[in-house]
Amino acid sequence: MKPLGYSLIVSLLLSACAQTSPKVESQAPVAPAPAVAAQLVLPNIELTDALLYEILLTDIASQRGHKALAAEGSADLTSKTRDPRIAKRAAQLALESGDMNKAVVALRQWRELEPTSPLAGRMLATILLRGGKLDEAQAELALVLQGSEDQGGARFVQLFQLVAGYPDKTAVLKLMRNLTEPYSQVAEARWALAQTAVLANDNALGLSEVKAARGLNPEWDMAVSLEAQLLLKTEPKQALELLQRYLERHADARDIRLQYARALLEQKQYQAAREQFQRLSKENPESAELAFAIALISLQMNDLKGAETQLQEALSKGNQNQDAVRYYLAQLSEAKENSAEAIARYREVQGGEHYFPSRLRVAHLLAKSDKLDEAQRVLHETEAANNQQRAQLVMYEAQLLREAMRAEEGYQVLQQGLLKLPNHTDLLYETAMAADKLEKYEAAEQLLRKLMQLKPDHAHAYNALGYSFLARNVRIEEGVQLVEKALQLAPNDIAIMDSVGWGYFRSGKLDDSIAMLRKAYASNPDPEIATHLAEVLWAKGDKEEANKLLRDSLKANPDNALLQATIKKLAGQ
Repeated sequence: MKPLGYSLIVSLLLSACAQTSPKVESQAPVAPAPAVAAQLVLPNIELTDALLYEILLTDIASQRGHKALAAEGSADLTSKTRDPRIAKRAAQLALESGDMNKAVVALRQWRELEPTSPLAGRMLATILLRGGKLDEAQAELALVLQGSEDQGGARFVQLFQLVAGYPDKTAVLKLMRNLTEPYSQVAEARWALAQTAVLANDNALGLSEVKAARGLNPEWDMAVSLEAQLLLKTEPKQALELLQRYLERHADARDIRLQYARALLEQKQYQAAREQFQRLSKENPESAELAFAIALISLQMNDLKGAETQLQEALSKGNQNQDAVRYYLAQLSEAKENSAEAIARYREVQGGEHYFPSRLRVAHLLAKSDKLDEAQRVLHETEAANNQQRAQLVMYEAQLLREAMRAEEGYQVLQQGLLKLPNHTDLLYETAMAADKLEKYEAAEQLLRKLMQLKPDHAHAYNALGYSFLARNVRIEEGVQLVEKALQLAPNDIAIMDSVGWGYFRSGKLDDSIAMLRKAYASNPDPEIATHLAEVLWAKGDKEEANKLLRDSLKANPDNALLQATIKKLAGQ
């Protein structure tokens, strides 16, 4: 037969294969080839019966899922025909077979037969990167860059996308330095190096390179965006000024304006951020997401009316996260002290991250309205996603019962919860605290000892048991050891400092006690710490300072019963 018959059949077969195997090029995530490809140099060979049979056999093997057999057949055909189209197909089939060594061989053959194909080079580089062969990949990428002049700077953007997923970011940075070194006057090359430096946590190099990129192309939005992103970490004012100046020259740069709005929000410049989001919303009136963003900013600004208007807009425009919108609308209803409306809105939240907190809020509001039984029913009917949420439901129910002066029932709920979650550390701690308040000291100690075994670094378990001894003035030496252990685990915890100070007082170490309690009180002028420090000062003989401390604390906390009781106690001594 004439060569034309061979060429036509190969083209038809490859076209059919492409329809049945669309996943080939997804094996290598690379940018498309230029729109105008170089003319292929095709072999002048005869389509013999044997050759046609082998082509058809390879195609049938591929269609029936025998990828390895198809890859071998295509590789053999490539050697026989030296046809770049068959070489391309052989590379695709080798990739589909999962044999990366064969894929490398096939890709090299394809590139040899079609040296002008940037796709072959990029795919080969991708496979080499996946195999950790950076030196070989660098050589291939260097060839791709040399042969892509018609793509201009876009080739470096594609290059960064190609290497960004490689796990060893330091090695990739070295590779990118080598590849971009000959192109120091190309803005996109400096940008690609900057992006790679950021991936390698070298922000200083990233900033230096992106500034160089902007120097070469001052109005390039991608360089402006990256420079602002890096400046926000160290010089937020400069970042905002950079974005603002760019927008003055390019008012329609939507992505930059969105970045500017988010940067303002990050810097807590709520008014300015809202103005930028409002401008974006005017340009995109159907955007529910922008309406939602404006609503959240309005909430931060305590503009409840504005927030509600925007939330309703987001709801009507079909915000992707309708449950989030309903949750914040319910929050607004709570802020307006409209409990019935808030409950109804919280109940409308049916899924997502806001479902669980919505159910807790419904229970809280019902309990607040003296509907504790209904609140408990809501908690019992709530679907928990994991053990943490299951424990939270138990602890929340116990809290509601405790607030309703039904502490014993709350303790029973916690105990029932522990039957299902016996080793849940938060639940163990809460149950121990409830037992201690009900003067079930032995039960509390058992729970806390178990918690210490499960989590030896749980500082508050040691503190709780130690302080229980100290508060009851029993087992003082052991109590001091426990709270000191807690302080070793959490040296900056104010409550634990207070416990240690009180332990020193119980041990007769008044100077040590005063020093520790002063440190705690300076960090947090809590009424309980004030009463402890006042008692120690009184015992030390500094009655005037003790009285002044209590009066000052009572002025700041006029309804505190503990302060009032301590003042009365010391006055009677």
